[in-house]
Amino acid sequence: MVMNIADALSAYRQSGANAGKGIDVSDGGESFADALKGFANDALGAVKDGEKAATVGATGKADLTSVVTAVNNAELMIQTVVAIRDKVISAYQSIVQTQV
Repeated sequence: MVMNIADALSAYRQSGANAGKGIDVSDGGESFADALKGFANDALGAVKDGEKAATVGATGKADLTSVVTAVNNAELMIQTVVAIRDKVISAYQSIVQTQV
């Protein structure tokens, strides 16, 4: 199941789950959803840069060092995204298994 983080936060706010507990989700700082969107955009940009560098390198118009650097940055970003996804899934499974 694919869920938009912003939709999940909106649903949480509408559920009233934080009512009466003194929790203010709008403290003026950057929201978790905004931070996650920014990271996702950065990751996507790194992957696109890697693809572009690989394409230019395949035609022989780019320096090998810049191609390798761009592809390594894209690979590192993908590994980071996968690691974050794994941690989020693990945390979700821990929450689901918690008995109330």
